[in-house]
Amino acid sequence: MSEAGGTSGAGDRAAGGTLAHRVPDLGALELLLAVARLGSLGAAAREVGITQPAASSRIRSMERQLGVALVDRSPRGSRLTDAGALVTDWARRVVEAAEAFDAGAQALRDRRDSRLRVAASMTIAEYLLPGWLLALRAQRPDTAVSLLAGNSAAVAQRLLADEADLGFVEGLTVPPGLDSTVVAHDRLIVVTAPAHPWARRRRPLAAEELAATPLILRERGSGTRQVLDAALGGLARPLIELSSTTAVKASAVGCAGPAVLSELAVGEELAMRRLVSIPVEGVALRRALRAVWPTGHRPTGPARELLALTRG
Repeated sequence: MSEAGGTSGAGDRAAGGTLAHRVPDLGALELLLAVARLGSLGAAAREVGITQPAASSRIRSMERQLGVALVDRSPRGSRLTDAGALVTDWARRVVEAAEAFDAGAQALRDRRDSRLRVAASMTIAEYLLPGWLLALRAQRPDTAVSLLAGNSAAVAQRLLADEADLGFVEGLTVPPGLDSTVVAHDRLIVVTAPAHPWARRRRPLAAEELAATPLILRERGSGTRQVLDAALGGLARPLIELSSTTAVKASAVGCAGPAVLSELAVGEELAMRRLVSIPVEGVALRRALRAVWPTGHRPTGPARELLALTRG
């Protein structure tokens, strides 16, 4: 008995279909409301932006779907049937609910678009992002932007903890749980103060000597250190370990020892001879700079616009 009853109920639901198949779409309901208000199918068609034949076809399709006549057509105009008047009352409530839904969705978009949280590794945060953010401000002057600078590992942590909307990293690989796209390329160079013995070398530095030399380094987790470590197959114990590019650069300028930094970070110091670049042979220190975001959550709103600006 219960098996038969269960089968019958499933059959009834299958015959009726989903609500989307039984209820006219919003476009049809808006057309019906326009006919009721204007008393003319042609005027209603013009108001909703379709042709009169298309409007007639939509009304007939709605009548077939509901199984009742909705509109009486005559040379003097179009008049709702009794059933059409009742359906129009229902349609008005549905359209009003849809308008409230649309307004709520727009409010959510406005709230999302009113702020942008960016997390970036130090080199990108200091030397690339300022220009990108100025360009974004020209497009979105009302969007409040917060920038959180840290090493590449910290950027990944912030994204995965939903503390940032878009991130930028410098490491060799994309941290687990993130999708990415390359936005720029960068080159690491060995630099010293002019008084350092390496500044007087006549031959390029060998990769093996660089690997064996204690250097002024960024902390573990930084993209610069990851790239250097991988390129050299290991590093000597750091001479000094610091948490920012600015600190590493200042130590090198002060002749504390050699450092390896992004060429983006030392342009001014090289031009003013506060630092000199030391050629290295036997190793390539080029790296990709990437925008990153949580897997499956492609950037939207201002984050998407900032990503587009980085490619420009």
